[in-house]
Amino acid sequence: MFEKILIANRGEIAVRIIRTARRLGIKTALVYSEADADSLAVEMADESRLIGAPQASDSYLNADKIIAAAHAMGAQAIHPGFGFLSEKAEFAARCAKEKIVFIGPNPKAIDAMGDKIQSKKTAEKAGVSCVPGFIGEIRDVKHAVQISEEISYPVMIKASAGGGGKGIRVAYNKKEVEEGFPAVRAEAKNAFGDDRIFIEKFVTAPRHIEIQVMGDKHGNVVHLFERECSIQRRNQKIIEEAPSALLDEETRANMGAQAVALAKAVDYDSAGTVEFVASGKDKSFYFLEMNTRLQVEHPVTEMITGLDLVELMILSAAGEQLPLKQKDLKISGWAIESRIYAEDPYRNFLPSIGRLKRYQPPEEGVFGDVRVRNDSGVREGDEISMFYDPMIAKLVTHAHDREAAIDAQARALDSFVIDGIQDNIPFLGAVMGEPRFRSGTFTTAYIKDVFPDGFNGIRPDAEEAELLSSCAAYAHALSVDRARQVSGAIATNGKPVEWVVSIDRDYAPTRVTLTESGALIALRDGKAKPLATDWRPGRIVMRGDFAALQFAVKIAPHGEGFRLRYRGIDVVALVASARGAELHKRLPVKEPADTSNLVLSPMPGLVVSIDVKPGQEVKTGEGVAIVEAMKMQNIIRAERDGVVSKVNVAAGASVMADEVLLELA
Repeated sequence: MFEKILIANRGEIAVRIIRTARRLGIKTALVYSEADADSLAVEMADESRLIGAPQASDSYLNADKIIAAAHAMGAQAIHPGFGFLSEKAEFAARCAKEKIVFIGPNPKAIDAMGDKIQSKKTAEKAGVSCVPGFIGEIRDVKHAVQISEEISYPVMIKASAGGGGKGIRVAYNKKEVEEGFPAVRAEAKNAFGDDRIFIEKFVTAPRHIEIQVMGDKHGNVVHLFERECSIQRRNQKIIEEAPSALLDEETRANMGAQAVALAKAVDYDSAGTVEFVASGKDKSFYFLEMNTRLQVEHPVTEMITGLDLVELMILSAAGEQLPLKQKDLKISGWAIESRIYAEDPYRNFLPSIGRLKRYQPPEEGVFGDVRVRNDSGVREGDEISMFYDPMIAKLVTHAHDREAAIDAQARALDSFVIDGIQDNIPFLGAVMGEPRFRSGTFTTAYIKDVFPDGFNGIRPDAEEAELLSSCAAYAHALSVDRARQVSGAIATNGKPVEWVVSIDRDYAPTRVTLTESGALIALRDGKAKPLATDWRPGRIVMRGDFAALQFAVKIAPHGEGFRLRYRGIDVVALVASARGAELHKRLPVKEPADTSNLVLSPMPGLVVSIDVKPGQEVKTGEGVAIVEAMKMQNIIRAERDGVVSKVNVAAGASVMADEVLLELA
């Protein structure tokens, strides 16, 4: 067994590998960029080494620096995590040449399966069912249009070396191919150093099912069942679960057998994932690609099997045989994973950067028959930068069945506190209570189908409205009372305070009377209900004769009141006017300013290109610029017809969210 391994990655996966290595008694060395100098992974590793600037090309993609660091720190092996160099056959080969063990599959397997074009050819030879498409490289835009029209729309434009949702576009017509092809090629070049592109048919009403495989260097390969990864935005997974609600035992066995056959065909000898697209109608399935690395969503597989995939990878790399056979593997319970991202779900999931002023994850451990796990690489006070993927944490819950796992996930999300940046927790919490998700009948178009106009929050039911009205009014009442006590004013305990509580602009009178143990809450019916509360910054526990709930909320001052968001529900509690009639009067709505003549950057990032010039005529929906952030290129489009009157930025400039890129006459 290795005495020391080097981790050539960052964030939560680096922390994840360090924890397993510690348990196995293996020392860890870590390489890091300037942006990660104060990271949790650097703090946890036994030793670390700075290798370059924040840009991945200068650090985590620089094989020479990583190999040199491994030699300098005396590491016998390198674990690449996921992303970066994890699927580079040449890096695995370089490690072997340098007499360093690569903790991952052998170079030939990576070469055969890591390349999306070659993998389809290999899969066909192995008898694996494949999606209709053009198996070969696409030369240019003209060729891309030709192939797309031969296959028939919609089509999926994909980077051959892609992964993690990067380098993918769905095109429904010729124009979208013409715009999408160069964008995918640029993303692929920047993220993977490989701009080869292929095109395949986009299967409508699809389910994204993947099979986890594990092999060793003695020819043994097993599958660890499936994961469902259909809840996605921008082709990147955000909610995963294991097993899948779609599969029956026969389909599960068939998919697993195909995945193992494919792995054996290329002498696969580590952790890998064979991805399929499955039909929600007849459970037919087609091979998509194989990821020759550890997957982000591997914790749900660990939860239902009781295995540590990082440990199995290390054992295999050290030459040991797999300690299990296929007949020994069984599914135990159900696991749900939510990816907590630094992004704003209310603005089409655009990335959000900044400092984590507050980071309070839910308590981990076993609670009855529920287990809660939070994989993260950040701490309170850490900075979320624009250089890397915006994932903050992976929250996982495990229970005896799917419904219990979802309920546990919802409760865990409710107690997750993040402040300082935007996060997607309100959206994730809303999904956990949404009927289609709970029924298990969704597809990869779930977000588009359920939230066709984007995510703008949800309306609560009667009980939720009562709880949240009480919470908002109580939180503000308590904060006002505390502020008065600190300032030396007379305390207001026992005195009633009147409020107007707005939920989705539906206003209701609320009366809060603070007591020694909590408060008396009177809502629409006027009857006062006792409420015992424990209020801490960002987290509230409420218990009363009408509810018992613990949840985390984003609470912020809002004029003469407080605002909170809970599971996508927006609540504002305002101090009521002395005039009783004002309790029921709706507040005036401030109309937003007209910005249709401005083209704004929807997020902070780097301007890749400005594709128009002053005096040029543009049409509604036409691409006018490309802004890149967190490894994703975003085409910025004009909101109306017009003529470009002014260009405010140039390619290479860094811009903030809502910064004006150009103006239209």
